[in-house]
Amino acid sequence: MKHHSSELGLASFAPSALNVRTLELRDAATAARWDAFVMGCRDATHFHRAGWQQIIESVFRHRTHFLYAEDAGRIVGVLPLAHVDSWLFGSALVSLPFAVYGGVATDSCEAATALEDEAQAIARRLGVRHLELRNVAPRHLDWPTQDLYVTFRKGILPDVEANMLAIPRKQRAMVRKGAKHGLASEIDANVDRFYELFSDNVHRHGTPVLPKRYFEALMKVFGTDCEVLTVVGTDGAPLSSVLSFYFRDEVLPYYAGDDVAARDAAANDFKYWELLRRACERGLKTFDYGRSKKDTGPYSFKKNWGFVPQPLHYAYRLYRGDAIPQNNPANPKYRAFIGLWRRLPRSVANRLGPHIVRNLG
Repeated sequence: MKHHSSELGLASFAPSALNVRTLELRDAATAARWDAFVMGCRDATHFHRAGWQQIIESVFRHRTHFLYAEDAGRIVGVLPLAHVDSWLFGSALVSLPFAVYGGVATDSCEAATALEDEAQAIARRLGVRHLELRNVAPRHLDWPTQDLYVTFRKGILPDVEANMLAIPRKQRAMVRKGAKHGLASEIDANVDRFYELFSDNVHRHGTPVLPKRYFEALMKVFGTDCEVLTVVGTDGAPLSSVLSFYFRDEVLPYYAGDDVAARDAAANDFKYWELLRRACERGLKTFDYGRSKKDTGPYSFKKNWGFVPQPLHYAYRLYRGDAIPQNNPANPKYRAFIGLWRRLPRSVANRLGPHIVRNLG
């Protein structure tokens, strides 16, 4: 299979026999080659790692299509995809559900085109409503794009105190308020305390909870690159917790939860400072505060830390319908559901939530 293209920002290899293949779920040798490529590819992210295939298939039961391009036996590009066949929102091929970043990772125009061509062929064969590529950088300017989300990334200074002083004054005062309350941070060996806080938090916000086994799978598959940090009060009670991913020289706080008492003690502010402090001491270079919807509470919170929003470029290929789907809590038609979910007893919501959330992605 040979393809030629002049896509945005990618350099071409010399003409070659390029093959697009699919990563088999239990092919450990190829998965290792895949990850070696991802770790060295400038445009790859944590969500391009091969381990997501096992998690998405085993936890959410979505069929995956993890595509990779080979040139003379060498992997030169990857595109992880999953088929989300949702009874709520219809059928979609996504790179990647439950991830904030996705799309093609490659330095080759030829590989990018070959991978995306194959993705479109799979999408048409499956009869999905749309193909969604969660790109960080712009691609396919002629495709419909979603501008709902931004990401927040900032360099970590080499000195701990310099990072403290780089936080805007009002936010820095909140961090110090947490320290004055005698808060401390601890690294957890499991997700138990995190999940208790997380499930309570999402219930208060009217959102179905992810299954606990998902977080257990994240820690098992990604090992030390997936870490739980929990903030406790002077009595040892957990107040706030965050599950973070580590990728190359970056830290990405990804899932978080807190107790209702966390606000008065500034535990959330203290939590993210402790994560930043520890990352600095480990010699990491980038703090990725992750995705937020524009003009929401989390969006404002991250801006208060001095982070500048950077647009994400989610691109869609529509096969049925002519509008980008709005399957997110910002859609007004879901307000009644959110209100109802908040009123459910938490025990009921936690039992039902995992069966619903797999359809969201």
